[in-house]
Amino acid sequence: MRRVVAAEAVKLRGLPAIWATAGGTVAAGAVLGAATASHPGAAEVADVLGATVPFLQAGAILLGVLAVATEYSGRQIAVTLVAMPRRLPLLCGKAAAGLLFVAATATLTVAAAGGAAWAVLARRGEAPGADWWRLAGMVAYLSLIGLVALAATVLLRSLVASLVVMEALVLIVSPLLATATEHARWLPDRAGARLYLPAVEGAWGWEAGGAVLAGWIVVAAAAGAVAFLARDA
Repeated sequence: MRRVVAAEAVKLRGLPAIWATAGGTVAAGAVLGAATASHPGAAEVADVLGATVPFLQAGAILLGVLAVATEYSGRQIAVTLVAMPRRLPLLCGKAAAGLLFVAATATLTVAAAGGAAWAVLARRGEAPGADWWRLAGMVAYLSLIGLVALAATVLLRSLVASLVVMEALVLIVSPLLATATEHARWLPDRAGARLYLPAVEGAWGWEAGGAVLAGWIVVAAAAGAVAFLARDA
């Protein structure tokens, strides 16, 4: 299994699109962190970063999609299956390698955004504090939403379709539903946001939100695995 993960990581490491997306996401984190911290009333690093995560998740989702879709764009998946015909270990290795890249990018992004926000707040004369648990929750959320995107791409096998479905879900459908019904909290981004948002009376805690997001991952991964094992490639 270790060799499968290593092989998949080497493949991802050789993709220019992965590095471009990771670099762009980290840079966007720094810019958004600084811009948000410059607004009047901003005082806490975690609050500043909490406002940027809904935008930064686009990069995490794209990384999750690219981790799978690139092999289907040129049918390289057929070559991969010849080299590694055991599909379930292959799929697990691909997921593990993709998660490592998304998690590393998420960590650097939150660090860049936090550093930029802290610098702006400090220059303004604030004494910004850092809620490290909430910052860790942001890294966890970005990593897990990227894993949802990866699982969805295994099922859909298309970069465009996977990207449209995932980005539309978190950037369009979720905000619209949130204005119409409280049941929007069951969506993966709304539930996962409880990992980093401050506690609010009557709202889910991080445990419940994390459990719902984990449920989405399990369902998406199971559907993708069944499809991957059943079809030709």
